[in-house]
Amino acid sequence: MPGYFDDWTRVTNPFRRTARAADAQPSAETMPLQLHDPAQAAVPPDAAEPGPTTSRRRRWPLIAGATAVALLATGAVAYGNARKTVQLDIDGQITTVTTFAGSVEGFLDEQEVRTGERDVVAPAVDAPLQNGSEVVVRYGRQVTVETDGKQDDIWLTALDADEALADLSSRGGDVRLVASRSATDGRPSLGLRLNTDGPVNVVADGEAEVAPDGSIGIDAILDQQGVVLEELDRIHVARDEEETPAVSLVVQRVVVEEQKKTKKIDFETVTKSDANRYEDLPTVVEEEGKKGVHTTVFSVTLVDGEEESRETLSKGVTSPPVDRVLVEGTKERPEPEPEPAPAPAASSSGSSSSGSSSSGSSSSGSSGSSDADVSSGSSGAAASGDVWAALAQCESGGNPSTNTGNGYYGMYQFSLPTWQAMGGTGLPSDASAAEQTRLAKKLQAASGWGQWPHCSSKLGLR
Repeated sequence: MPGYFDDWTRVTNPFRRTARAADAQPSAETMPLQLHDPAQAAVPPDAAEPGPTTSRRRRWPLIAGATAVALLATGAVAYGNARKTVQLDIDGQITTVTTFAGSVEGFLDEQEVRTGERDVVAPAVDAPLQNGSEVVVRYGRQVTVETDGKQDDIWLTALDADEALADLSSRGGDVRLVASRSATDGRPSLGLRLNTDGPVNVVADGEAEVAPDGSIGIDAILDQQGVVLEELDRIHVARDEEETPAVSLVVQRVVVEEQKKTKKIDFETVTKSDANRYEDLPTVVEEEGKKGVHTTVFSVTLVDGEEESRETLSKGVTSPPVDRVLVEGTKERPEPEPEPAPAPAASSSGSSSSGSSSSGSSSSGSSGSSDADVSSGSSGAAASGDVWAALAQCESGGNPSTNTGNGYYGMYQFSLPTWQAMGGTGLPSDASAAEQTRLAKKLQAASGWGQWPHCSSKLGLR
């Protein structure tokens, strides 16, 4: 309250305390308090002694001023041994008692009330005590206050969270009290009641319910409303004068999860040289490229489903890229062999002689015809439609499924890169004879008979 609370007001205790440090000095911020008319302070000696009564006060109606000190001080000796009826207010719990104490300090000692340097006593402990006086004690407790997202541990002597937040709101900004969670059982604790004499709102999972008694403690209120806290959930207390009730106990659901973010990594293209492949053949793809993956792993904190923060846990390449490999030939194709010179024409005398001979021996003529067929056997096959059968016979014995394990396949002994360059799929030795012949013809049309240097020479193919 103005004049009795420091800039950061202090916490409450719901009942009388009897075990605080006996040697503690009163707070430097304590000030005298007078709530009754001094003219009515004296009580006749024969008046009946009133019995003790107890009630609860919602607020501390402090009245500041040095005049009250002077009035009390002038009668300190006169009333030192007189019987007095005094109200003792300990954190809002008011008891009416009879005492013969002459000072506030003596009265508190008589009632076994111990105070410390962070507690507030009014009037001051060294002030005289009069009949009808009210002695107010407010115990200080440390709480966590969050202002615009920044947290500080401060001391308050307010009766409850409602009063504390009302006082703190003068600072401006979003002010709330943050409840702590026990390390052993996870139960929430604030250090003071939410509302000494009224209801509070309970906000959780997007719904608001009214708890009728704000004085029973956070844990009891949550149990009453059926709100179950998870390990990471947060609890805070806020106040809004435009709301009814003004005080709200807010539960924030907190989830921490891992999230991954991936990014593609482009592959490189690498060209290899093949010394056994003719340089004028098209470049072939030996291996297709594949993009890699770079992965970043985050720890993300979600509060009521909204991202509050994220922390990088790891990052790096989780799948490396695979290079695209091209193959090009470096072998120089040999020059084609020159055409053979035509055979010389037969002389007329030879013809005459030949004709004479033929007419003389059919056997000899038959033999001559056979020799001509044999001598032209290979070239004749090349000149006819059987050239590809002859070439296949020379290369592989005519077997379409030939696979010798030396890197060449099929009837025409294709290498795999050449087969693929011509549009073939799979292994040449797995293709049909017709498909092998079709691609062999395509290769010959593009590169000539030099693709089969040995057999084309043997067969006289130019």
